[in-house]
Amino acid sequence: MNAATLNVLALSGSLRKGSYNTMLIEAAKGLAPAGMKIDIASIRDIPLYDEDVRSEAVPASVKTLAQKIRDADAVLISTPEYNYSIPGVLKNAIDWLSREEKQPFDGKPIAIMGASMGKLGTARSQYHLRQVFVFLNGLVMNRPEVFLGAAHEAFNDDGTLKDEGTKKFLGQMLEALRDWARKQG
Repeated sequence: MNAATLNVLALSGSLRKGSYNTMLIEAAKGLAPAGMKIDIASIRDIPLYDEDVRSEAVPASVKTLAQKIRDADAVLISTPEYNYSIPGVLKNAIDWLSREEKQPFDGKPIAIMGASMGKLGTARSQYHLRQVFVFLNGLVMNRPEVFLGAAHEAFNDDGTLKDEGTKKFLGQMLEALRDWARKQG
C-alpha cells in the first residue's frame, strides 16, 4: 500500500446509465478524504458465468477486472437491491472473480453502500453481499453502513448528490474506509 495515496477501486452493481448507485460512487469520488483516490471499474463487459467458457479461457474482461482489484488498496461497492438481494450482474461478476487462481477479494478491505428508491435503501442486498464476502475472505468494513433510501430525491437532475446529510455520512464512511484499509495493509 502506498503510504501517500490509498487507491480505491469502486464497482457499481447497476449497469443503468442513470444509476443512483453509480451517482453515489461519483459523489464519493468528490468527497474522498485527502490521500484517497477512487477509480471506477465497470462490470458491463463481464459475460454470464459459464464453466465451459472458463475451462477454455477466462475472458479478458474478467482478468482485467481481477487485476484492477488486486492492484487496489481497497474496494468500494455500491449495490442496488433487486428482489431483496444482490443484482444478478454484480453476483455474476463476483462469481467469475472468485474462480481466479489468485482470488482478488482475499484479504482485501471492502466497503459496501447502496442506493434505492425504497425506504430500506438496499439493506437486504448489502447483508447478502456481506455473506458472499465471508466465503471469499473479503475484509468488509462493519460500519458505518450507508443505506441511501429515496435516492430519487437525493440527487439533482444532473446526477450530483444534493442531500447534505448523505454527503456528510458518505464522507465519514470514506474516512472509515481509509482507516480500515490502512489497518489491514
